Amino acid sequence: MKVTFLGTGTSQGIPIIGSTHPVCLSENKKDKRLRVSVLIEWDSHVYVVDCGPDFRYQMLRSGCSRIDGILYTHEHSDHTLGLDDIRPFFFNQGSIPIYAHKRVLKSLAQRFDYIFATENKYPGAPSVIPNRIKNKPFMLGNLEVMPVKGKHDALQVFGFRFGDFAYLTDMKTVSDAEIEKIKNVKVLVVNALRINPHRSHFNLKEALAFVEKVQPEKAYLTHISHLLGFHDAVEKTLPKHVFLAYDELQITV
Repeated sequence: MKVTFLGTGTSQGIPIIGSTHPVCLSENKKDKRLRVSVLIEWDSHVYVVDCGPDFRYQMLRSGCSRIDGILYTHEHSDHTLGLDDIRPFFFNQGSIPIYAHKRVLKSLAQRFDYIFATENKYPGAPSVIPNRIKNKPFMLGNLEVMPVKGKHDALQVFGFRFGDFAYLTDMKTVSDAEIEKIKNVKVLVVNALRINPHRSHFNLKEALAFVEKVQPEKAYLTHISHLLGFHDAVEKTLPKHVFLAYDELQITV
């Protein structure tokens, strides 16, 4: 399985428009972060988790020319706003399967009503095949995917386990029962927004405590804001099996 980090930034991305914060002014490529998303490939299957407002550029930058579907963690704009940019895939492949909680599917249908329309549909609009995710395993191609439920402040969000790889973002609380689903996974990706506490995201201390509970072979931190600090400086402080993810990083699981 190959995983490409399409984006590792927070909802505003890094640099933030108009910011003079030192991290936003950094010339280090690893400090420049698009909105959070990953591309996951195994055998002949290609899936994306979340498609935010940078989706078009992320697809161009990755060289991705085909996707089998999109999984959504939740409905916030930094995870969903790129849905219209599936049009080239739709024109080449037909309707694109999407997978999400029923609440998220309802939100997408309201915000992108022209995509979900079944009558008098605009001819240039793409189409999707909605698939409702419940908190139980489902199949993507030849692989069983395990949803992992957490809370983003009070909002329910899903992470996903793909075999030996688990991807969680925008988490603040995860129950012990859900943690059991990903115990001892080979590679864990989890959000680490900043140093100071935040009401709806793990900060660095909480993310590292979560890694300690899960006990993966390796862990990568994502959904990073400028307030976490410079990539190279922060990574030097991490345990030897924990790394800061960065845009265009590719790993093999």
